[in-house]
Amino acid sequence: MVEAAGADLLEVGVPFSDPLADGVTIQRSTQAALDQGMTAARVLELIHHAALRIPVVIMTYLNPVLAYGLERFLADAHAAGASGLLLTDFPAGADPELERVVTASPLALIRLIAPTTTPARLARAVHGASGFIYLISRLGVTGVRDAVPPDVASHVARIRAVTPLPVAVGFGISTAAQARAAARVADGVVVGSALVEALGAGDLRVAERLVRDLSVAVRNGQR
Repeated sequence: MVEAAGADLLEVGVPFSDPLADGVTIQRSTQAALDQGMTAARVLELIHHAALRIPVVIMTYLNPVLAYGLERFLADAHAAGASGLLLTDFPAGADPELERVVTASPLALIRLIAPTTTPARLARAVHGASGFIYLISRLGVTGVRDAVPPDVASHVARIRAVTPLPVAVGFGISTAAQARAAARVADGVVVGSALVEALGAGDLRVAERLVRDLSVAVRNGQR
């Protein structure tokens, strides 16, 4: 559905019982998935069966990956069709050996950068990253917000000064207008909670329309 609606990339979450970076919407969907028996292995099966032609990035926390087995997870995720891995609670430099294993795998290691990241820390945080850089547009957890923060452009510029990787902006973006505004200064826009809410309403047509509107808005913003 998202591919046909115009999405350039799909972020797939592996549910974790303590989603500390996520707001109410993702927490609720995570718990619902866990209650119905969703596991890391089943997520990889779904990615495999979907056989999407657009890149798939797995977003999760470190514990589910370690419980599955790091090298096994990387190999199975690649075999399933995933292109990248984003570990929400794994700061750059926290475990150089783990980072080495991920960067040596076929999966891109996506880095999260916060708006409060200092210049010295920023240079270290993007070192070893691949795929793209994920800029958190605001402090706090995921979830729908009213507007894109006015300082996003300056944070994107700071990141571009230290890495040639594309910069995608996420956390709080939920409308076409917000996506258009973010796309004017960034290379990509990430929307999660708003799409999950649309899917939770039980009408795939609503979710598909949202993706189409967002896709058009991003392309208009990048003209």
